[in-house]
Amino acid sequence: MNHVTTNPFFVPTQYGIQDACAYFGCDYQWTGSETAVVGEMVNAMNAAIAGKADAIAVAIVDPKAFNGPTDAALQAGIPVFSYNADAPANSDNKRLAYIGQDLYKSGFQMGQKIVDLVGSGHVGLFIATPGQLNIQPRIDGAAAAIKASGKPITYEEIATGATIDEELPKIKAYYLGHQDVKGMFAVDAGSTQSIGQVMQEFNLDKKGVHGGGFDLVPRTLEAIHAGVLDFTIDQQPYLQGFYTVMEMVMYLASGGLVGPADINTGLKFVTKDNVGPYLNTSTRYEGNSAKQQIVPRTGPISA
Repeated sequence: MNHVTTNPFFVPTQYGIQDACAYFGCDYQWTGSETAVVGEMVNAMNAAIAGKADAIAVAIVDPKAFNGPTDAALQAGIPVFSYNADAPANSDNKRLAYIGQDLYKSGFQMGQKIVDLVGSGHVGLFIATPGQLNIQPRIDGAAAAIKASGKPITYEEIATGATIDEELPKIKAYYLGHQDVKGMFAVDAGSTQSIGQVMQEFNLDKKGVHGGGFDLVPRTLEAIHAGVLDFTIDQQPYLQGFYTVMEMVMYLASGGLVGPADINTGLKFVTKDNVGPYLNTSTRYEGNSAKQQIVPRTGPISA
């Protein structure tokens, strides 16, 4: 169950699901909502329970809405895992494990990066859908890091919307109304891409404005390579698909003896210094090729 089923961010996630299913000998259905409508996701989850799915994975983007369906699935003997977004600890959701990035920590580390880049002044923090649990912890973490720094940095949080068609004009309008801004940063893929487009249109990097955010959509990577954006954060969406299927299958195959265990898919800052391989290769792992392949690498590995 996914909250934005057609969003390009989840293309590598679906490839990870496909590859894991091919490896383990199972099949899957990708369903939910195209525009983060929680009710549509809940309906899809209830349909999976009624259809006697062997296991269910759901991006828990709402703190309470999935509690009932999760309980119903578990009572029916269907294991439930969360991926990409997880229920907060006080939500009473009984999913078995979470596979995805430590969202608050990733936001906090982004906030520390903002402090290092900006130093002082006003910044805009952009979020597609406030309250949604795959991104709200990030903006909370970023705000906490800015406050903890003690630096003379002010910020405001701006909602942009669930689609690029909404996000780009809102970010452009924000800049035009706040041309003294020292930085613009986002916690979702669409807003990050849109920041890059606005910064490029107005040559903001040349004016000392900094920008960055999350995820590896092509326009974001191109903006980093051009020096328009300072960074983006990789949360490895392919692994969020592959590892989730692996946990589901192993739980079923072992009669519940193996796992379940939370898996942190990690955090990596992508900057102009290391963006090259992302642009120079086309793979399923980053979602820009459907071809199944082994990608060779050479040379020492730096920590």
